[in-house]
Amino acid sequence: MENVTTEITRNAAPQVPPNVPKDYLSYRRFLEWNGEEGWFEWLDGEIIKMSNPSLRHQDLSDFLTAILRFFVEAKKYGKVISAPFQIKFDFRPSGRQPDIMFVSNENLHRLQKQYVDGTTDLIIEIVSPESLGRDTQDKFQEYEMAGVKEYWMIDPNTRTANFYGFDKNNKYKMLPISAAGKFESRVIEGLWINTDWLWQENLPNLMDVLKDWKLV
Repeated sequence: MENVTTEITRNAAPQVPPNVPKDYLSYRRFLEWNGEEGWFEWLDGEIIKMSNPSLRHQDLSDFLTAILRFFVEAKKYGKVISAPFQIKFDFRPSGRQPDIMFVSNENLHRLQKQYVDGTTDLIIEIVSPESLGRDTQDKFQEYEMAGVKEYWMIDPNTRTANFYGFDKNNKYKMLPISAAGKFESRVIEGLWINTDWLWQENLPNLMDVLKDWKLV
């Protein structure tokens, strides 16, 4: 990801669903409207329809949400939130919908009724063919600019997991994974995952993960 710049890219025209306002839509109006079937983001005043997740995507999202939520709650570190909850940025009129967010106790004041305001501590995106450019470029840059401390990009199709955190210049750099496939988070103290878990046909049992973490 070394070639990523801080300029926000627009790689494709927004997919505007039918029967929605075609004029500029404020974020307040978007939140009032966003009750239709499907997943949507708000970008530059326009509504973008996202593809519905595949079964593999949903299983992986549910698995990560479950293990992270248990760990974070056990340690009383903050709150884990899964899609379709949004994060809203101030530097660009956008309301994004990450797959998973971790909000530390320090940032709980940013939690609003329908979104996280400004930034959060950790975002996880599970990459699909449809979201590849958005997750690896647009959102990568936005999360970096917003100061999201850690960004995980997990692609079940290519079986790759990339983890990013800030360097001394406040730019994302890839964080290390051990030779055994173990990644240790910088923002959730004591949390680690084995990337091999993510590619198993049958994802690990929650209780087995908790035993590995010595939480039970």
